[in-house]
Amino acid sequence: MSMKTRVLVVDDSALMRGLLTEMIGSAADMEVVGSAPDAVVAREMIKSLNPDVLTLDVQMPKMDGLEFLERLMRLRPMPVVMVSAYTQTGSDTTLKALELGAFDFIGKPRADGLKSMEEYAEELVDKLRAAKGARLRKFAAHQSAPAPSSSVSALLKPALRMGTSNKIIFLGASTGGTEAIKEFLTGVPADCPPILIVQHMPESFTASFAKRLDSLCQPKVIEAQGGEKVEGGTVYIAPGHSHMQIRRAASGHVIELLATPPVNRHRPAVDVLFDSAASIVGKQAVAVILTGMGKDGAQGMLRMRQAGARTFGQDEASCVVYGMPREAFLIGAVEEQYPLEEISRKVLQAANR
Repeated sequence: MSMKTRVLVVDDSALMRGLLTEMIGSAADMEVVGSAPDAVVAREMIKSLNPDVLTLDVQMPKMDGLEFLERLMRLRPMPVVMVSAYTQTGSDTTLKALELGAFDFIGKPRADGLKSMEEYAEELVDKLRAAKGARLRKFAAHQSAPAPSSSVSALLKPALRMGTSNKIIFLGASTGGTEAIKEFLTGVPADCPPILIVQHMPESFTASFAKRLDSLCQPKVIEAQGGEKVEGGTVYIAPGHSHMQIRRAASGHVIELLATPPVNRHRPAVDVLFDSAASIVGKQAVAVILTGMGKDGAQGMLRMRQAGARTFGQDEASCVVYGMPREAFLIGAVEEQYPLEEISRKVLQAANR
């Protein structure tokens, strides 16, 4: 009999605690060992119940979720899945939580029919399972020092001078990706080739994510609206409600958004972006796959490699979850694997050739 994953639910709403407890408890390999209405009670319960994973409400009374998370990561690092409101403040706070070391996040369950409760429960349990097996030392790194500001990062990473490149970079990521993409982009100069990114995220989060990256990185970072001309020095983030692909136009390349059904359970899906790159950009493309759960992007990257693109994957040791890069590597889609801190340099060198 394998041990069940012990989960502690922390949320100030009794209704939400009940709902999450029921959803998590319905999985055979999960057990909710307790639920706490605030951080003070949660702290005592962590000591007495020793859970494997925590779900944590982003906004709570007495001590907010962020302050609690920061202390937890310093004093007793453990995997935390944030449960976040789909609001502007909710998404800003969630991105901050991921920066402080939260493993992943999920929106609050909503009765608006976007996802059935069964689908929501399945996604929640998937995330808790992955969290239990995740590498905690990745998060522990945040304890010692605050993340350097972009100007400091720029000093730490000598900027590569870009020659005139006619290449386009395509990147996909999921769990752990918000921090990985930030790290990737801080090594990228202002005159970089165009970069198109799919990060699995609900729609209310991608605008905050793009804005946050724009303030930290040298290139311009925008959430794609569709119809943009693809230009150097710009990073295009797929919005959380649509697939993103690249299309040929009279003036060059443009971004196209599609509200077609999810692919690999995701919209936006990395495969949709990579497939368009394989057929439209071919050997002028460079593909990158970073940390994430599942296998989205593997087949698309294989098609890109077959079309002559250069392809790069994040290595296992530096991934929060070595799922997507692993799947791509196993089927021969990844030409070279590198740790996160080296990958942007290698990708830019490939784009410069």
